[in-house]
Amino acid sequence: MKSTTKWKIKMEKPLAPEIKEGPEAWNKNYGGTKMLIPTPRLIESILFQIPKGKIKTLSALREEMAEECGADYACPLTTGIFLRICAEYAEEFIAEGQKKIPPYWRVVRDDGSLMEKFPGGPEKQAAKLSEEGHQLQWIGKKIKKRAVVI
Repeated sequence: MKSTTKWKIKMEKPLAPEIKEGPEAWNKNYGGTKMLIPTPRLIESILFQIPKGKIKTLSALREEMAEECGADYACPLTTGIFLRICAEYAEEFIAEGQKKIPPYWRVVRDDGSLMEKFPGGPEKQAAKLSEEGHQLQWIGKKIKKRAVVI
């Protein structure tokens, strides 16, 4: 089911990042108790800092946000959701002919694989990364894509 709410509207909620007590299992795994619940705008601001020709892993994105906000770690679940919102929002901008868009395609999984839930899937992300000079290695039976920086 496709959402009828514009991605521009979804970019505004929540308004401010929050730091909460994280779930016990995550606290053990990520080494702390203060968990950041980011916002799409916070993620967007970090996306704009990734230079053309570079990539950032999800873990690095989450670590940067947590450090910036004084938390031990950033929630992996909400980070993924809000990163997708940023990607869809960027695609709305592209459709409108805007030039300055958040470069969401520069974020890859920690193992280098591309994001299935980005607009256009891994194929579109691969094309955008290739345009910026990245080499892609195709691995696995289901053609799991991995970005490799030259």
